[in-house]
Amino acid sequence: MQYILLFLEGIITFISPCLLPMLPVYISYFAGKKDRPLANSIGFVIGFTVVFVTLGAFAGLIGGLLRDHATAVNIVTGALVILLGLNYIGIVRLPTPSFIKNKKLTDKPLGFVSSIIFGMVFSVTWTPCISAFLGSALLRASQQGSATEGMLMLFVFSMGLGLPFIASAVLINRLKGTFNFIKKNYRIVNGIAGSILIIVGILMITGQFGRFIALWS
Repeated sequence: MQYILLFLEGIITFISPCLLPMLPVYISYFAGKKDRPLANSIGFVIGFTVVFVTLGAFAGLIGGLLRDHATAVNIVTGALVILLGLNYIGIVRLPTPSFIKNKKLTDKPLGFVSSIIFGMVFSVTWTPCISAFLGSALLRASQQGSATEGMLMLFVFSMGLGLPFIASAVLINRLKGTFNFIKKNYRIVNGIAGSILIIVGILMITGQFGRFIALWS
């Protein structure tokens, strides 16, 4: 169940108001020629997955060192996840770096290797934009006390974010209607996304998250 939730969080990150409006620009940038959008989009996903999985390993390792303080870690990480959820709903406004709003891309198409590098750059420069669910995934990875578990958790999250990228690169023209529908219903999407984060945060603070996951496993 935990991995299903992480995968869904990746998908919700993909359709977030911060990321979705930039999707056509990103796809046109890393897709390049019409005969290689699939390969380049896979390279793009590989790029940010490598970075996120590395962060997951670090989070799991740090969590292992903090196992003796599990209660305090649960309270702090849960509170942070709730804060991120409140930000998603709009009750709390966390600052967004100005470079995110002014981000511009050139029209030069990329090859496969360049797409991997671009994916890595995306993972770093766009982290403040997608920090709500990425932060939630990393905080939960830190509770596992295992670098391997942290890597696996962030890999699942990356697949939730990455597979829609790949599908969009191949089917961008057919998905325009879907993207427009999501844009028109951002308030509902944000409400659902923020509520998920708040519920997860409360379960983490109360120490019930593991029990909740066990009910579905």
